[in-house]
Amino acid sequence: MYYWKSRDQEEVDFVIQTGTEVRELIQVCWNPKQPKTLEREIRSLLKASRKLNCTKLLIITYEDDFSEEYNWFGIKEKVVFVPAWKWMLEKSIA
Repeated sequence: MYYWKSRDQEEVDFVIQTGTEVRELIQVCWNPKQPKTLEREIRSLLKASRKLNCTKLLIITYEDDFSEEYNWFGIKEKVVFVPAWKWMLEKSIA
């Protein structure tokens, strides 16, 4: 498990890797409903997605549970939002 940081100081909280393969990029955000917060989190995920060649993008939140496609300067990917309690339960079962 690692993190990613761009030259512009944008970060992705967790980079899940097996060997040399990046399997998942995870952001943790209490409330992504505020436009500036959502833009920051999505922009970092999409930039890292392109740089690390990973399309499994996740934002762990307090209560949001949905997925949506986002486009940022030609980078288009689906981002999954999941509440922390649900993510923890899924991980404990797996």
